[in-house]
Amino acid sequence: MKGNLVIGTRYLYRGFSLMKQPSLRLYVIIPLLINLVIFITLFGTALFQISEWVNSIMGWLFSFLDFLRWIIWPMIIVFLLSIMAYSFSILANIIASPFNSLLAEKVEEHLTGQAVDGNETIGQALLAFPKGISREIYKILYYIPLAILALIITFLPIINIISPAVWFLLGSWMMAIQYTDFTLDNHQHSFDDTKRVIKQQPLTSYGFGIGVMLGTMIPIINCIIMPAAVCGATAYWVDQLQHSPSITSSTKVS
Repeated sequence: MKGNLVIGTRYLYRGFSLMKQPSLRLYVIIPLLINLVIFITLFGTALFQISEWVNSIMGWLFSFLDFLRWIIWPMIIVFLLSIMAYSFSILANIIASPFNSLLAEKVEEHLTGQAVDGNETIGQALLAFPKGISREIYKILYYIPLAILALIITFLPIINIISPAVWFLLGSWMMAIQYTDFTLDNHQHSFDDTKRVIKQQPLTSYGFGIGVMLGTMIPIINCIIMPAAVCGATAYWVDQLQHSPSITSSTKVS
C-alpha cells in the first residue's frame, strides 16, 4: 500500500497550525462555532449515557464470555465513541458545509498564492448551501452500504470481536473522504474523483483520517477538530493529491 500513516497524521497537526494564521481566522470562526455547539451539546449529553449503553450491550453477551469482560468493555467504548464521533461529524459538516468549502478555498490560496475560483465571501458561501447539502448526501449514500457491512460483522458470533476496530477504521476512512472532498468540490471534481484520489495514497489518507477520528472522540479537542481537519486536508491536497493521476485525467463537473 502506498503512502505513510505518520505523514497523514502530520497533516492534521499542520491543520491546527494553519488555523492560527491571521488571514484565515475569519473563515475558521464560523465552522468552529458550529462544531462547538454541536459537540458540546450532543457529545456532552451522550457521555452521560455511555455507561448505561455499555452495560446494556454487555448484558446481551453470553454468560460464558463474562471472563472476557475486561477486554470487551474497552472495545465497546471504542465502538460507541466511533459511531458517536462520525454521526456528530456528519451533522456538523452538513450545517457547516458551505463555510468549510470557503475555508478550504482560503487555505489553498494561502498555501499556493493562487486564486481559487469559488465562493469568495461568507455571503456567497451561504448561497451555495443547497449545493453543499447535496454533496453531503453523496457521502452519506457512500457510507450506508459500508455501515451495513460493519453492522453485519457486529452481529456475527466470534467475528464480532473485531467490530469495534471495523467501525473505527470505517469512520477514519470516511473522515479522510469527508474533509478532502471540500477542496475537490471547489475545483469542480466529482465525489467519485474524491474516492479515487484518496485511494492513490491509502496509508497517508488513513493516517489523516485516524488522526481526525481520534480527535473527534476526545472531549475539548473534538470541539475544534473540524476547521483543523479542513485546513489539514487542504494542505494534503496541495502537497500531494492534486498531482494524482486520478485528478489529472478526470473531467471536471459543472
